[in-house]
Amino acid sequence: MISPSQVEAMIKEAMPDAQVQIQDLTGGGDHYQAIVVSSAFEGKSLIQQHQLVYRAVGPAMASEAIHALSLKTYTPESWAAGQAS
Repeated sequence: MISPSQVEAMIKEAMPDAQVQIQDLTGGGDHYQAIVVSSAFEGKSLIQQHQLVYRAVGPAMASEAIHALSLKTYTPESWAAGQAS
């Protein structure tokens, strides 16, 4: 089991400018949803964006501390556009 704050810290360590929201989907501490906003995603495909996040939490995924991670990734511009609509 891993805490939401630990998941957030792992992502922020890999992407220091990231804004991260973590939601525990089941209450069990191993199924999470992450919303990540970072300039590191600029110019990258959605798959490449998700790969950056999965790489950041890789050790927790490999040890099955995180069993499932649903991702929503945004550049700062796409996040702002989504918030305005």
